[in-house]
Amino acid sequence: MSKGKILLVDDDPDLVEAMRLVLEGNGYECVHASNGTRALEALPKEKPDVMVLDVMMDDLTEGFHVAYKIRKPEPGFEAFSKMPIIMLTAIGQRTGMKFDLTTDADYLPVEEFIEKPVQPKELLAKVEELLKRSRGGRPAL
Repeated sequence: MSKGKILLVDDDPDLVEAMRLVLEGNGYECVHASNGTRALEALPKEKPDVMVLDVMMDDLTEGFHVAYKIRKPEPGFEAFSKMPIIMLTAIGQRTGMKFDLTTDADYLPVEEFIEKPVQPKELLAKVEELLKRSRGGRPAL
């Protein structure tokens, strides 16, 4: 039985496969979307427990727009407004922009902001922590 469903949203197939191997190897079910549009389409169908979201896909800030649509929420996304989101991105390396959840929380409607590359153990720990928190401290069944 799965410990939870993770929606991986990234346009880098190698990174997606690496994350999938780590997460599925630890009991999670993974689904993938290669951009923000596909991610938003996948939400009602897949009903993920956590989203791992890249920023720079079809455009430089696409991941931010996806997170805002989920958090507002726009019609159709109300059921996902509390879903934990891990923003996993190389935007700082590519643009020089720096983000920090402690100072930029108004602009980062996510629970975690991690710069790529991420170590597999760190990704797994963040997913487990957010799932536990979102389930009120209860472990996965």
